Amino acid sequence: MTRTTRRALMLGLAALPLPALAATPTPLTAQDRALANRAAAYLEGLGEARGRFVQTDPRGVVSQGALYLKRPGKARFDYDPPAGLLVVSDGGAVAIQNSRLKTFESYPLAATPLSLFLARRIRLDQGVAITRVTRLANGFAVTARDGRKQTEGEITLSFTDAPLQLIGWSVSDAQGQSTRVRLINLQRTSGLDPALFVLKDPRVKNVGRAKM
Repeated sequence: MTRTTRRALMLGLAALPLPALAATPTPLTAQDRALANRAAAYLEGLGEARGRFVQTDPRGVVSQGALYLKRPGKARFDYDPPAGLLVVSDGGAVAIQNSRLKTFESYPLAATPLSLFLARRIRLDQGVAITRVTRLANGFAVTARDGRKQTEGEITLSFTDAPLQLIGWSVSDAQGQSTRVRLINLQRTSGLDPALFVLKDPRVKNVGRAKM
């Protein structure tokens, strides 16, 4: 995985803490808060879901794959070949495995913007700070940051309005470059295999074998 590819992956799916953005938050109207509350209630009730995702990095490079969600805290992004990438959040950490390059990296979920909508409770009066709500042609977008400042940077979640559904997100860095993730046919489901959200470091397994 190249440095640029790794950075784009982290921005889109498992972003490390980003430099604080200079933009001043826009005051929210009552209508803005109503939409943000709708989005929070929808995410809290999402439970389990599956679908497809398409990721576009700052250079315009497109990759895609299968997505599985199990709130709170769990997600799996299984990239299509030839990417060889697998990103799994087990509720506490986000692991990134590249089977082609045989690399494995892990980061605390709390240090990623994804934790803002994978949390068990999405409280807009504490923990999550809504910086703006934007109307779209067929829905709206909510931009949020970590109000507790455990991680910096912002994530923008996009929703359709009728029916209310998450359709993607984008994460921007201090230079204004963004990685976008578009969701395709995200559907509620149940009974997802718990093994989907477990990703062990293959290097640890290999070391154990070597000692036997």
